[in-house]
Amino acid sequence: VQLVESGGGLVQPGGSLRLSCAASGFTFSRYNMGWARQVPEKGLEWVSGIYSDGSTYYTDSVKGRFTISRDNAKNTLYLQMNSLKPEDTAVYYCARELNDWGQGTQVTVSS
Repeated sequence: VQLVESGGGLVQPGGSLRLSCAASGFTFSRYNMGWARQVPEKGLEWVSGIYSDGSTYYTDSVKGRFTISRDNAKNTLYLQMNSLKPEDTAVYYCARELNDWGQGTQVTVSS
């Protein structure tokens, strides 16, 4: 199993970023996938999930701002992040069923 995130960076408050997670080594369409984030000295927070049936989950703090999606033909998971806030600053990780994780991509929201 390999999960490789990309798309992080520095953005001003109110800006947008799209994270991607390229998956390989398993049948992507059969698995629930998601995004979590970690801030130094804080625990891991589950941000959003998308399930094999297409249903989605968002933690309250990102509802209406973040959109998770998947392209099963491309084995890729996405997280569109709009109206970003400084409190969204974290390392974002792609996950397969909470068992397998990518290396993370840094998102920094700052003016």
